[in-house]
Amino acid sequence: MGSIVRMAALASLSLVVAGCSSITTHRGYIVDETLISAIQPGLDNQASVRGTLGQPTMTSQFGDPVWYYVSSRTEQAPFRQPRINEHTVLAVYFDAAGNVVTTERTGMEQVARISPESDTTPTLGRERGFLEDLFGNIGSVGAPGAAGGGGGQGR
Repeated sequence: MGSIVRMAALASLSLVVAGCSSITTHRGYIVDETLISAIQPGLDNQASVRGTLGQPTMTSQFGDPVWYYVSSRTEQAPFRQPRINEHTVLAVYFDAAGNVVTTERTGMEQVARISPESDTTPTLGRERGFLEDLFGNIGSVGAPGAAGGGGGQGR
């Protein structure tokens, strides 16, 4: 009987420990140092970069072409918000002819952690109270001589 109780306690303890572990998620491009180091300025072009690294995560819309390969690894502890642990952006710059000019890598130093200030969005202008919202338009909608009054007379 005692061994059954110990086994049940051990099983429930293992479930609790497994439930408290964090979840790791990888998003985006999977960084391969060998493939990244194979990209050589002056030798490679857009076709060879696409063949080596694959389709970029995103591309620039203005100016000289830049391809971005974005990789993120997040962890989420139980009952908590996900948190970025690793973040890498590989930017491959091309000239107008489509040849590689340079590559640049950035990491966690570029990640901005923001926290919303409140549940309301601040607006510019005058603050209106409840009664002003309720009675503020009385007399202004459809008033005679008001611009945009939908009467259609006077044509």
